[in-house]
Amino acid sequence: MNSWLYSEKVKDHFMNPRNIMFNDEDFEYDAMGKTGNIKCGDEMIFYLKIDPETLIITDCRWKTFGCASAIASTSVLSEMIKGMSLDDTYNISNVDIMEELGGLPDNKVHCSVLGDKALQEAINNYYITHGMEDRVHDTKSRIVCECLNVSEEEIEHAVLEGVRNYYQLQEMTKVGTSCGKCEEDARERLTFYLDRHFGIKEIN
Repeated sequence: MNSWLYSEKVKDHFMNPRNIMFNDEDFEYDAMGKTGNIKCGDEMIFYLKIDPETLIITDCRWKTFGCASAIASTSVLSEMIKGMSLDDTYNISNVDIMEELGGLPDNKVHCSVLGDKALQEAINNYYITHGMEDRVHDTKSRIVCECLNVSEEEIEHAVLEGVRNYYQLQEMTKVGTSCGKCEEDARERLTFYLDRHFGIKEIN
């Protein structure tokens, strides 16, 4: 393991994942959320047990078909959320997860997004199935470039995959390469995701 590039905490959660769902485990859950990233072949499923009176997460389990970063990120996330309310839990970001882990390599940041997105889906699933639709968070991705059908989610994924400026964003997604009317909006989204996930500005 001399070539291990991650923190000791990442290694610990990868080798000894917490709250993982085993196929033969009889875990009664109140909500389930699922997400995936086709580009890197990952899939994530989150299961939550929730106190109906307080809307506090009392227990959880998860499954993934991802890499070491996805496993470690979701393992530490599963520890973070126990005892938290659904609304507070929904606001956990991948930046919070990475800080808890002691960081991840830039090319693995997208793996930390899988856990919190699956968790958000599980929270929305609980609200929908328990008649609290007014508390559901909108997860639909807005289209930024109408000409080429490029969404906010695609811009976010591009940033997580290494895009650091508008030229690189155009190279990867083709956003703004037709009529160009979406450039200002696309640049704003690029700036937002660079700051949200890495705390940096556009690098020219």
